[in-house]
Amino acid sequence: MQMKLKLTVVAALAAVAGFSSAQDAVVKIGHVAPLSGSQAHYGKDNENGVRMAIEDLNAQNVVIGGKKVKFEIVAEDDAADPKQGTAAAQKLCDSKVAGVVGHLNSGTTIPASKVYNDCGIPHVTGAATNPNLTKPGYKTTYRIIANDNALGAGLAFYAADALKLKKVAIIDDRTAYGQGVAEVFKKTALAKGMTVVDEQFTTDKATDFMAILTAVKAKAPDAIFFGGMDPQGGPMLRQMEQLGMSNVKYFGGDGICTAELAKLAAGAKTIGNVVCAEGGASLAKMPGGEAWKKRYDAKYPNQFQVYSPYTYDATFVLVDAMKRAGSWDPKVYTPELIKTNFKGVTTTISFEPNGELKNPAITLYVYKDGKKSALN
Repeated sequence: MQMKLKLTVVAALAAVAGFSSAQDAVVKIGHVAPLSGSQAHYGKDNENGVRMAIEDLNAQNVVIGGKKVKFEIVAEDDAADPKQGTAAAQKLCDSKVAGVVGHLNSGTTIPASKVYNDCGIPHVTGAATNPNLTKPGYKTTYRIIANDNALGAGLAFYAADALKLKKVAIIDDRTAYGQGVAEVFKKTALAKGMTVVDEQFTTDKATDFMAILTAVKAKAPDAIFFGGMDPQGGPMLRQMEQLGMSNVKYFGGDGICTAELAKLAAGAKTIGNVVCAEGGASLAKMPGGEAWKKRYDAKYPNQFQVYSPYTYDATFVLVDAMKRAGSWDPKVYTPELIKTNFKGVTTTISFEPNGELKNPAITLYVYKDGKKSALN
């Protein structure tokens, strides 16, 4: 009798376990960005975009291959460091996540892309812009934002054609992103007949640029192009003002194109000389931009930077491919990613054969009274 009772209890427990697994399969989506260090404000914003997408997806009661699915985020910090980036990627591979959104920096995304390729997990970046990311032709690598070829060239065209500038100095932070975008700007500026009067470099940890800027000032450029991120851009603008370089234009890619740049410039008038570029339309011109931003601000007040609409869309792109494949197994759904035609918040997303976004837009921005404003 006791034996029979035990069997009944075991059977009941098995039935409950079977019922709950039939109800909800847990699908993990990885996210990697710097959550510590001077770029943590970007990383947190990116992670917020993924968290918001997962909440929205879970509210939709998504069914994949006949099973109701519950999505979970597995968030990792790469501290904008390439070694930590590959370690985080390996950790996500070992955790058997279904897909990854990330990374933020090109310098971390490029080495991590090989790790994801080797373990067969797709990743979609909404932030890393170096064109070399898609050169290896991995079937697991996708980007849903314009790359540096578009950003660097767009800024050089504006400098030459709209502002009629003749002489430019170039500074970069020696990262894959900073060097990459500076190189494209330089190549396009020279092709447009501009003269590069000086080239200097720094690091992505530096805060003192007085020696570099003093050398640049001696060459009397009309503009400086900086390939790097806002933790360096802000102090550089302050030091330009201290050196009396208030009439020098200051160009940069999406790395400096943040609300945070004005705070880091700490009231320097040189913020008014900034022209920066982002891959994608301005929020006002994105199909779902303004409504999405209202919801984002309600959830995460004062945390918006640049890329969260893209990490939000990247999460949906992964899940859209899973739904079409009827599976969250990366081996089964990865081939569906290349066929994506997804109406996102940022744009309608579809891919070139190498995983680059088709028809990427770019937007130029200036700072009016310390506020970032779209030029186009």
